[in-house]
Amino acid sequence: MASLTVRQLDERLKKLLRLRAARHGRSMEDEVRTILREAADATGHEALDLIVPPNPPKEGAEQRSVIEADVRHVLLIIGGGIAAYKSLDLIRRLRERRIAVRCILTKAAEQFITPLSAGALTGERVFTDLFDQTSEFDVGHIRLAREADLIVVAPATADLMAKICGGHADDLASAVLLAAGTNVLLAPAMNPHMWANKATQRNLAQLKADGFAFVGPNEGEMAESGERGLGRMAEPLEIAAAADNLLSLEAAQPLKGVRVLITSGPTHEPIDPVRYIANRSSGKQGHAIAAAAARAGAEVTLVSGPVNVLDPTGVKIVKVESARDMLAAVEQALPVDVAIFAAAVADWRVANAGEQKIKKKAGQSTPELALVENPDILSTIAHRTQQRPPLVIGFAAETENVVANAKDKLARKGCDWILANDVSPATGIMGGDRNTIQLVTGAGVEAWPTQSKEEVAAMLIDRIAAARNGAKK
Repeated sequence: MASLTVRQLDERLKKLLRLRAARHGRSMEDEVRTILREAADATGHEALDLIVPPNPPKEGAEQRSVIEADVRHVLLIIGGGIAAYKSLDLIRRLRERRIAVRCILTKAAEQFITPLSAGALTGERVFTDLFDQTSEFDVGHIRLAREADLIVVAPATADLMAKICGGHADDLASAVLLAAGTNVLLAPAMNPHMWANKATQRNLAQLKADGFAFVGPNEGEMAESGERGLGRMAEPLEIAAAADNLLSLEAAQPLKGVRVLITSGPTHEPIDPVRYIANRSSGKQGHAIAAAAARAGAEVTLVSGPVNVLDPTGVKIVKVESARDMLAAVEQALPVDVAIFAAAVADWRVANAGEQKIKKKAGQSTPELALVENPDILSTIAHRTQQRPPLVIGFAAETENVVANAKDKLARKGCDWILANDVSPATGIMGGDRNTIQLVTGAGVEAWPTQSKEEVAAMLIDRIAAARNGAKK
């Protein structure tokens, strides 16, 4: 097909086209497409029907258009660093969450990945040049900034962060960021020495003050041989979750401004500097609840024992080891409006933990370990006379008589709700990805379906929001 360049039109026609586009709130490029489409629809159907008979609309076509209207849009700016290859996986992770992605590659990024690979994953054209003749006739960099619901920069190199902080606009990426009228999420990635440099830390502080959101960096091995430290780009799943969280801020937030305290994971009770008493809790359920509460607009404090799951974004994290550490962190976080105790706290600890590793010696009997009871965090908070949260929720991990034991726990602990589950090995719940909950309250027992721990978290947050709204009426 023949191509039409707007620059080839006479000045009067270009002015009329620009005015028409402005009146309709479209770019000149989109206005040209609209005019051509209307003209083709008006004059071409009769001729086309003689060649190709019209097809009846497929079932579900209207439904698809409604769904597509709800798709959220992210503009992903990929900076020039070895972590750029992770951004290809990030595109996939965003699209899994029904987030449409457009990409800008900096010139440095093109040294690591190609526009072809990014375009194949996004299904969209990839932008690289500020002075692109096919998009800049209608100030395309402004359009890119305006059409996104969120801009994600991953990796955000030290150079890109400095440019943003200084208000530079000498390439497409920096020009778009300067013109941005929406939230921007930065995922820093650089050598630990570059991250720790005073100039980078000044830029970081300024960008945070300017309202930019951050995810990462993480600590770990660097691309350079022998280098380790803080500077690794956050994993694609972390960035996708952070982006999803920021996009969700535009939606209804039933717990906006509500202070929520959550405990998660196991506790480790030392036997000596090497060994400890613990349990099989993964922290997946507690962390999922914290993420769901943050998405609902709550101000979340997550007190977490030792876990191997990613920290949720938008949440204050307090990391602890023992039950006594956890109780101290919980009391420090008060007052709150809602407290959810999802941590599997060890019931006992060694009375006198060894200062040195307990050695096994030939001819010696097995050492005896005297155990003492740990503080009961749920009961302690539920029975407070001052700063008791209005809603205290506990968990009951049982292997038999699940509902009966949960009812007994509700009464003994003095809490308001208990989420009971069967953690027998056959269920796979402890450490797994799914959960089956019985919600036990003073009003009775409600059986929830087996579902993912993220779905359990969302269901619990919905129930909390409904309870708070009911209390206000």
